Amino acid sequence: MLRIHKEGFLIIGGTFCVLAVINGLVMWLAHPYVLGFTLFASLIFFGLVVQFFRNPKREIPLSDNKLVYAPADGKIVVIEETNEDEYFHDRRIQVSIFMSPLNVHVNRNPISGVVKYFRYHEGKYLVAWHPKSSTENERTTTVIDSGKHQVLFRQIAGAVARRIIAYVKEGDTVWQGKDMGFIRFGSRVDVFLPLDAEILVKIDEVSKGNQTVLARLK
Repeated sequence: MLRIHKEGFLIIGGTFCVLAVINGLVMWLAHPYVLGFTLFASLIFFGLVVQFFRNPKREIPLSDNKLVYAPADGKIVVIEETNEDEYFHDRRIQVSIFMSPLNVHVNRNPISGVVKYFRYHEGKYLVAWHPKSSTENERTTTVIDSGKHQVLFRQIAGAVARRIIAYVKEGDTVWQGKDMGFIRFGSRVDVFLPLDAEILVKIDEVSKGNQTVLARLK
């Protein structure tokens, strides 16, 4: 059974009403051939909206804070050593996941622990694969402390995504694999890991939230 994320209820309902009005007007004013085309196009568009907000139930295979699970579905587009200047102020391994409009857009906690840091930043809407999107786009930064490790990840808006939603705040205790937020209509998630983390994914690999293990922590 298709599960719909709560963030989609209002948009799906609104889309249905707008399409119903459009098709009603076409039925009243236009030729039957035009109505057939409009109905077909409306079904395709409505189907795309519904699939965007799907929320498949996924349990993590093994609960283990040494394993960093992918917080999002998408394609691995960056694996590199870089400076993380917002929280750690040192060198980290960055793993970035690009989420197309066809991906599931639920974001999940990569490890369990306490949210030590959370910030929302206003910003630009550069395309999500742009190198500067990580620091210049609208984004949130979340750091989870497991007691032994800290993992930072960012929800980043893209050229189409205009709404980042996070359900966490500083001081919250969160659980690996549980929902932490949602991004609407295409975006990116960056994960920052210690330099000694064993990276278990490759560039262009497709990740699945709660299923793909990005790294193993020492």
